[in-house]
Amino acid sequence: MDKNLTVGSRKISSLFDAGTFVEIGAYIKRRGEAEAYDGVICGYGSISGKLAFAFVQDSDRTNGAFDEAGAKKIEMLYDMAIKNGAAVIGVFDSAGAAVADGSSVLSAYGRFISCVSKASGIVPQIAIYDGLCTGMALTVASMFDISVKVCGKAELYLTATSNNKDVVCSIDAESEEAAFAAARELIEMLPQNNKDDASVMSGDDAARAVAVNGLTGKALIEALCDNAKFVELDARKSGIVTGFAYFGGTLCGVVANDNTCDAGKIGYIGAKKAADLISLCDRFGISVLTLVDSEGLCDCACPVCTARLASAYANATCAKVTVVVGKAYGAAFTLLGSKSIGADIALALEGSVISVMSPESAVAFLMNDKITADKSREDVEAEWCEKYASAENAAENGDVDDIVDEATLRARICSALYMLAVKADGTPERKYARTPV
Repeated sequence: MDKNLTVGSRKISSLFDAGTFVEIGAYIKRRGEAEAYDGVICGYGSISGKLAFAFVQDSDRTNGAFDEAGAKKIEMLYDMAIKNGAAVIGVFDSAGAAVADGSSVLSAYGRFISCVSKASGIVPQIAIYDGLCTGMALTVASMFDISVKVCGKAELYLTATSNNKDVVCSIDAESEEAAFAAARELIEMLPQNNKDDASVMSGDDAARAVAVNGLTGKALIEALCDNAKFVELDARKSGIVTGFAYFGGTLCGVVANDNTCDAGKIGYIGAKKAADLISLCDRFGISVLTLVDSEGLCDCACPVCTARLASAYANATCAKVTVVVGKAYGAAFTLLGSKSIGADIALALEGSVISVMSPESAVAFLMNDKITADKSREDVEAEWCEKYASAENAAENGDVDDIVDEATLRARICSALYMLAVKADGTPERKYARTPV
């Protein structure tokens, strides 16, 4: 078969802007097989005008079997990607290792793992599951920053007897075309490397007035962000929504509670989604915006997941802006990007409730004696909110920086992000201080 007319060559060409794909290692063949081109196709090109690199396991070439030659080509690709500071896309579709090659193929996987590990945090890496991805290949692919699965086509498992059909991916695509489009969109949005600036000209007024009352989760994000364009990651139903959006042209990783799902409470899935996104943003200097509307922890929460979430916020050095847009009860206020664990700017929407516990629980524990024939439970709860759980009270304590109305909320978010735009560059170096004379 003509090496330029295989399913793999078609796939890799379709990833890039028309006519820009250039293959590297094009004539490398399987060791000892003069007629068999290697099962991995590698190269570079332009995606929406940005340099990017990619490899594709070609099912038309020895079923995409992975071998020493394939590892060599991927090493060449990664060397070029790191030196030129551009993202890597990997399309996984292989029957597995070239078993007859013995220990050399095991070492080949080790070199593959080393390439991905060395590039991690330097350039973004996107894995596309477009067929079989088994054994060590699945381990390697799971090291990538973002994964896209072609539903109904991808088969993922570590061993012959394991069942990993429910491997969680960042994006589930209905077709190969949709998966490739998602990868292209991510490349377009993300910085090319950890020193790149991902800001754009959005064409949306940063000071545009918004109406967000009653909105939550994805709907709230789309109302606030530029041009209502939000790319959601890990869409599993939980009390937390995560993804990417622009605000005044600044790319943000967004963590937002969905109060229609268990009152926005933090559980294992939601905490993992948020921690993963924050870690990704921190690796590439992407700002994090957190929109809090949560009644605390759900019953499925565990100390490991809450600790991981807390560590993600506390250790991240990227710009962090947090807005309480509804309820922030107990641990939810602290864990979801509070000033106490590192938020650069913390705001609260007018009428938001910030409380150690829900007003209902607080009154039941502490103020039952205040309920009389002339003062109902609802009256006492309202009194609690006004005295102990208002946004004003949090602002007086310095736990939030300001209270904003909904019309100016987008403008205030964009303003904070502009101010923090160079934070990722670290503290400016000083030659010496002025000496008084």
